[in-house]
Amino acid sequence: MITTRYAALLRGVNVGGSRKVPMAELRTVLAGLGHTDVRTHLQSGNAFFTTASDAGEDALAAAIEQALEEHFGFRVDCLVRGGPYLRAAVDACPFPAGDLEPRQLHVTYFSAPVTADRFAAVDRAAHLPEEFRLGDRELYLYVPDGLGRSKLADALARPAVVRGVVATTRNWATVRKLAEMAHDPAP
Repeated sequence: MITTRYAALLRGVNVGGSRKVPMAELRTVLAGLGHTDVRTHLQSGNAFFTTASDAGEDALAAAIEQALEEHFGFRVDCLVRGGPYLRAAVDACPFPAGDLEPRQLHVTYFSAPVTADRFAAVDRAAHLPEEFRLGDRELYLYVPDGLGRSKLADALARPAVVRGVVATTRNWATVRKLAEMAHDPAP
């Protein structure tokens, strides 16, 4: 039996006291779907699992979303990504990640490929020195003063910009940990 290791990235949980998803319960939900080697990282909705299913990332994400809604009583958007994708996203970073603090560099993962047209209304020059660069299903965001103070991050998260896709953002330390943990099921 061939198994594959994935990361499940939940959007908007355990932030500001609402949409609580305890990590122990998240692990139970994932195990209940038949996944093995289930682990979580931090409290912000990062989980890892191994599965023999060949359903594909979108189908796995849909099954997790349905199970979470049944368990918690509210909808949680989820992206599922394999280890090779997560490693490639780290390797493709267009910014000098080794020279930056993890709080200065973020990756927004999207549920589908994105093009520059989607971001055409964002005035890049008005937000300098903050800047972003696109990958295929990810956006790399450099924010020298951190995400919480970023006007560019606000512009990139406007509903008109992200309409039609699920987007979830992680800081660089978490991005690197996701790539590592999606390859390594050992505790």
